[in-house]
Amino acid sequence: MTTIKEIQQLCEKEGVRFIDLKSLDLPGRLHHLTLPVDQFNESVLAEGVGFDGSSYGFAKTENSDMVLIPDASTASFDPFRESTTLSMFCGIHLADEHRTRFHQDVRYIAQKAESLLSSLGIADESMWAPEFEFNLFEEVQYRVTPEESSFAVYSAEFSAGNAYHACNPQDQFVDFRDRVTELLKGQGIGVRYHHHEVGGYGQQEIEMTFASLMKTCDDAILTRYLMRNQAIADGLAITFMPKPVYGQAGNGWHVHQYLVRNGVNVFYQPGEYANISKVARHYIGGILSHGKALCAITNPSTNSFKRLVPGYEAPTALTYGKANRAGAMRIPAYVSDPAQVRVEYRPPDATSNPYLCLASVLLAGIDGIVNKIDPVKAGFGPFDSIDVEKGREIKRLPDNLTSALNALEEDHEFLLRDSVFDEELVGRWIKLKREEVKQYLQRPHPYEYEQYFEF
Repeated sequence: MTTIKEIQQLCEKEGVRFIDLKSLDLPGRLHHLTLPVDQFNESVLAEGVGFDGSSYGFAKTENSDMVLIPDASTASFDPFRESTTLSMFCGIHLADEHRTRFHQDVRYIAQKAESLLSSLGIADESMWAPEFEFNLFEEVQYRVTPEESSFAVYSAEFSAGNAYHACNPQDQFVDFRDRVTELLKGQGIGVRYHHHEVGGYGQQEIEMTFASLMKTCDDAILTRYLMRNQAIADGLAITFMPKPVYGQAGNGWHVHQYLVRNGVNVFYQPGEYANISKVARHYIGGILSHGKALCAITNPSTNSFKRLVPGYEAPTALTYGKANRAGAMRIPAYVSDPAQVRVEYRPPDATSNPYLCLASVLLAGIDGIVNKIDPVKAGFGPFDSIDVEKGREIKRLPDNLTSALNALEEDHEFLLRDSVFDEELVGRWIKLKREEVKQYLQRPHPYEYEQYFEF
């Protein structure tokens, strides 16, 4: 659907009563505004709906008028609204006469990154398939005040060992995953499969099918929205936190990816290492060369780095290799279809803003292709798991958010190519995340009480 007439016809046919306009702030939190269906007209599609940009953190209070313009191509029905509601993602624009696109609109940044790929003649589009890892709990409590800091989670499901692909009755949430899969498919979101993950405290995974960068990002936001609402409906608490339970496997947002030109996968080259082409190797070289800086965007929380530790199938090394889950870049060994030969970037997690995450990874890959960065000459591999465990001259991911932000401060030129990101946006992101680190470090931790209270 792209025209007001098509939307109005659909609304009349389905008895739509409300139009919901969804958008994101810079960190990636979802916001929405609802219009009665009789207020949705040609003017809304062309001129948009005004809102207070300062409340999103986008503008100063004294000059904060901004505009949401719906993207009608993203229209879908919201299954968690009592009244029949048609939902759309929006672009964020300035309130000038030209409705100029706001340069910090995260959907706009992702669109520009995808456009850069084709304008450089590298490929027509990029294809992405993320893996959603998450935990389900029956009970969650957390509290942070000046005089109290605590959290507690409870899951009736527990496995003392590896729970990977555990079967019911041990897998107590398979029906939840079935319900979510049906919801996702109903929204046009492809699901490859779902299963129980390694973690014993209700850790789950749903893996998606390949889609373009923009659809993958939109689907990621919609997926989290649907899953959170379904969890509440089922009396459960869901979290995508990278490390919600100490000593258990953490939750990543691994992203499989490849590039397509003229309908052909440009990452495939039979007879080469892992059947990947020179373009794919340069793409890998770019991502791993900028891997430390990327962590500030793909792993933008203090909790992120509690996951990125050895021993839990989480990546800790800036390496690539076939079937190697300890390295940042894995080339799946089980792929036999040349059309889907791909690489899997494993560090990201779901505390990232998906639009910024995928855009930054793509820009790093583009930089590698443009500058012909050879990952072998750069010392990134290929390594197998034994090499990583022995630590043979291995480059490592940052071990905390401050180190990642320092790396981004020093290395972000690749993000500025063709003004996809800009200095103001990078600076604002670093400032925002440094404040999060500051707030985290200044608060006493329960573990500190255990260690030091009786000194």
